[in-house]
Amino acid sequence: MGKLSGLGEQSANANGGNRLKKWSIFSVLLVLFLATCKWLDTIKDGWYVFDTASLHELARAAIESSPNNTSGMIQHIVANLTATYSSTQIHLNPDSNEWIFNNAGGAMGAMYIIHASITEYLIIFGTPLGTEGHTGLHTADDYFHILVGEQWAFSPGQLEMERYPPGSVHHLPRGTAKQYKMHEGCFAMEYARGWIPLMLPFGLADTLSSTLDVPTFYNTARITGREMLKNLLIGKV
Repeated sequence: MGKLSGLGEQSANANGGNRLKKWSIFSVLLVLFLATCKWLDTIKDGWYVFDTASLHELARAAIESSPNNTSGMIQHIVANLTATYSSTQIHLNPDSNEWIFNNAGGAMGAMYIIHASITEYLIIFGTPLGTEGHTGLHTADDYFHILVGEQWAFSPGQLEMERYPPGSVHHLPRGTAKQYKMHEGCFAMEYARGWIPLMLPFGLADTLSSTLDVPTFYNTARITGREMLKNLLIGKV
């Protein structure tokens, strides 16, 4: 009986030691992972290609070149970008007919993905009907360049809304969230810089939990993945 009791104690001690070893390894790996993430966050600026001031100027130039013509504005933007940036520097999607629905944060519109990489994306987003919802809480800075219509926004505690007319830019710093409305019809050139893959769950969650629009989910994942891969293949992170 004593031998059995001793064996049981040895087995319990061994199990306890294995658990402690596993937790120690997990803790070390977690610390290394967090340290790597923090380090990558300090160097990500070096991977940005687009300049926020230049994009604002481009949006305003597109409005001036094609007043009251959303399609003309988009063509102006794409033509300017493809002429400005070398295909060895950054990959752009020139197919302005490649529109897909986007449901996120309760808002619905359609988007055309001009560029998508690990640290940047540039899209045209909007709807001629109007929509509103939650901006989401993101790991990237978001710049909404209004082309047509108006965007309204609101943060908790504000008693007056923010109003963004054509030619203006609504900057949403990373880690902040607002309620927003694209009043009546509105289209914008949206630019985000930061960790783009971490934004994808917000962009796809409504499709999984509400609309169940499988073709849209597939096309969003397909086009985003395709553009990110093409950029990685030329060294654009």
